[in-house]
Amino acid sequence: MKSFQDAVHAWSRAAALAAVLLGLEGVASAQVVPAGDRGGLTLSAGGMASGYALDYGEQKLLGVSAFVDADTRRQIGVEGEARWLAFRQSNGEHAATYLIGPRFHKDVGRFQPYVKALAGLGLFNYPYNYGQDNDFVVAPGGGVDYRLSHRIHLRAVDFEYQFWPQFHYGQMSSYGLSTGIRVRIF
Repeated sequence: MKSFQDAVHAWSRAAALAAVLLGLEGVASAQVVPAGDRGGLTLSAGGMASGYALDYGEQKLLGVSAFVDADTRRQIGVEGEARWLAFRQSNGEHAATYLIGPRFHKDVGRFQPYVKALAGLGLFNYPYNYGQDNDFVVAPGGGVDYRLSHRIHLRAVDFEYQFWPQFHYGQMSSYGLSTGIRVRIF
């Protein structure tokens, strides 16, 4: 009988302790102050004019590109980019790339410097239409955007170094500069 009474006392003490703790819940609230840096996502899209130097044949081509940036307010995002280098062809040589990868940005006043590490598909057309190559491309880069208004940014400069490790005639690289406009969708 003594063990039954001990069990009842233990249960009643536990119940009393639980009641006290539940009663103190309103007094000892464990809520944190909302952060000034709330999460969220911004989506932007834009277009650029590009000038690139291709390693193969030492060609200098002009082109256009389109990009989409999905950025968090915590400075990390993703960039998807398509670039078509098809202007100023002297012999039919041209290239296109379709890349995606992480992007890190930092707001400094009206400026937004960023770095990116993209990878994806590169399409290369050999001179005089002798053939085409579809290759894996790695492209680190970076640049600076300048905020003109709440929604519109000038992509003042975007630099990219493209490395084509599986190119048919050995590794190829290209590099170039671009400039354009970025428009915030939401």
